[in-house]
Amino acid sequence: MAVPRVAFVTPGSFAIPSPKGSSVERVIEYLAPRLDRRRFEPRIYGRTGRGLSRVGSLGGVRIERFPAADKKVYVRAVGTAMRKFRPTLIQVENRPLYVLRLRRRFPRTKIWLSLQSKTFIGKRYISRSALKRSLAAADRVLVNSHWLRRTVAEMVPEAADKLRVLHLGVDIDRFRPPDDPGSGERRRRLREDRGWTDRTVVLFMGRLIPRKGVHHLLAILPKLAEAHPDVLLVIVGSPFYGSHRDTAYSLRLKRMARAMKRHVLFVPYVPYTKVPDWFLAADIAVVPSKPGEAFGLVNVEAMASGLPVVASRVGGIVEVVEDGETGYLVNPANMEAELLDRIGALIRDPELRSRMGAAGRKRVEEKFTWHRTAEAWMELYERG
Repeated sequence: MAVPRVAFVTPGSFAIPSPKGSSVERVIEYLAPRLDRRRFEPRIYGRTGRGLSRVGSLGGVRIERFPAADKKVYVRAVGTAMRKFRPTLIQVENRPLYVLRLRRRFPRTKIWLSLQSKTFIGKRYISRSALKRSLAAADRVLVNSHWLRRTVAEMVPEAADKLRVLHLGVDIDRFRPPDDPGSGERRRRLREDRGWTDRTVVLFMGRLIPRKGVHHLLAILPKLAEAHPDVLLVIVGSPFYGSHRDTAYSLRLKRMARAMKRHVLFVPYVPYTKVPDWFLAADIAVVPSKPGEAFGLVNVEAMASGLPVVASRVGGIVEVVEDGETGYLVNPANMEAELLDRIGALIRDPELRSRMGAAGRKRVEEKFTWHRTAEAWMELYERG
């Protein structure tokens, strides 16, 4: 008996696989190959990329790639290719407008929309009337947090019954805690090579854009360094994926850091394959996002690496980080005072860091692996 054929349509922003893709591409890169081939036949449709063939494979899943400079042309090419595949289900990743375009070509095919953030349901990218039509055209809408589910339901109440929560995961074989066999020695070498042997490393990993809140960390750094002279704030990331270009905001951050050169290190964008080592070498992870963070994959990556996380009490982050157990949640209205207090508490108490880090790793293993995400996805499909 033939199994359901599932077409994953990526936004066309980055190729798959790619070291510089966003979390949207990463979800498909890790989810599709984990679907049980006895139950589903997945296929990925995405953009062309340097060094990648037009047709390829990822974990045994066929990938078909198309030029995507013009997104209308891209979606049209993907639609034409999918006619040969004859999918049972089309899952559109994070682009509501694609649902409308594909629905016209596949009027009787089941279409799911998977949303990873508020960005592409905002007025900057789609009008409210077009959003309503897009969600009406979708048979189901997957969201990565209960917070995003409530947000979408408030925006388009008619779509509330279609919304399903599918939490994201992390590759727990790549993100390892320091107490794992081999990880402790690797951590020692990484810290020695970087000159961090006697430092307490506070790590921010993410894009340098205002809503990620890096300026709050730099604002508290003078007081933090005065109380804890060994602290080093490491800021890994750039304003854009895969680029080292600066913006007015990133230049402002660097100006804020000038007087604290001994206590801050900027590391431009690093490929995703290198990300686990930065977590492994750190002591504390910080995620000071502004309201609107739908999930924050960086939180589960840090927790999988055995780090306590100090994060904002916003959006879907509260579904990931357990306040007082796997780290601390700070209130946006009192962000800097609470960041200073919670980070300081963790710097002073290595045993607390270790205990929270172990609790975070355990929570990830129980709730936030890609295997669990894939199993939950398959159950959603089979429940109808």
